[in-house]
Amino acid sequence: MRAITMHEFGGPEVLTVKEVPDPEPRRTEVLLEVTRAGVNYADIHVRSNTYLAPVKLPYIPGNEVVGTTPEGKRVIALTQGGGYAEKVAVRRSLHWEIPDNVSDQEAVPLALQGNTAWHLLFTVGRISEGEKIVIPAAAGGVGSLAVQLAARIGATVIALASTEEKRQLALDLGASAVVDSSSEVDLAERIRDAAGGPVHAALEMVGGSTLHQTVAALAPRGRLAVYGFASGELTNVAVHTLLQNSITMAGFWLPHLYAADRGTLLARSTKGLFAAVSNGSLKVIDGGTYPLADAAKAHRSLTSRSATGKVSLDTSK
Repeated sequence: MRAITMHEFGGPEVLTVKEVPDPEPRRTEVLLEVTRAGVNYADIHVRSNTYLAPVKLPYIPGNEVVGTTPEGKRVIALTQGGGYAEKVAVRRSLHWEIPDNVSDQEAVPLALQGNTAWHLLFTVGRISEGEKIVIPAAAGGVGSLAVQLAARIGATVIALASTEEKRQLALDLGASAVVDSSSEVDLAERIRDAAGGPVHAALEMVGGSTLHQTVAALAPRGRLAVYGFASGELTNVAVHTLLQNSITMAGFWLPHLYAADRGTLLARSTKGLFAAVSNGSLKVIDGGTYPLADAAKAHRSLTSRSATGKVSLDTSK
């Protein structure tokens, strides 16, 4: 089969298509014929060797796919690598059948980005109707879904985005206000101005100064859910800062839910995501679909911040 295989860490050029043996599924796994592979910022960290978990070379990246089972069922699945390929072995507890009225393009971000947005909001952030929440990268894969999920329960969404086009998209998706995130100068003050005061909760995935600015925008007893450091700048938040306003700060990494309640949490959220797409209350933004061999181009699109919504690979091309 064809697969994108990394033999070294580095830039997009290390992503090369090769013929490799088909994976051999274990007893707890099923072999999928992959039709679409999701491209995520976690894959950028894997490629550059800055991922939360180390990977051993050679390595096939990709953690979410759309594919078909040997019985012909169309499913989405979470993988632990191996997604950028024509076939992948996935755990039986981590794949879910796609409803007939949901397309592959609509389904591809739901396994990883959809579940990440859902659990950031409702499991970690505990967002409820009437609360004000900051959502970064609001036109991106996770952000565009999080904006809609938060708005549909009646939360007031303050969306961060770097261009006028992206900010307009966030408004179209249900954000109540938008803030230019291309500059970190006075970001906390601009968030509070847009929100009409401090916010109850925030998501954060940039790191560096943006993390500190986001904390400063929180109201007393505010909640912060951290799920990345896209800037590459790791930073610390002083305990004194958290104590001053009783701030709750929690990290989130989706793989920690893989074994939770034998996948019950993920099964429940995936069902909710499918229902929202089916009834039209959740719209998937297509950020571009690339042939498998053009994985490097897909990564460049993601890191250049030029893409909005979901970037994916078509394994049939």
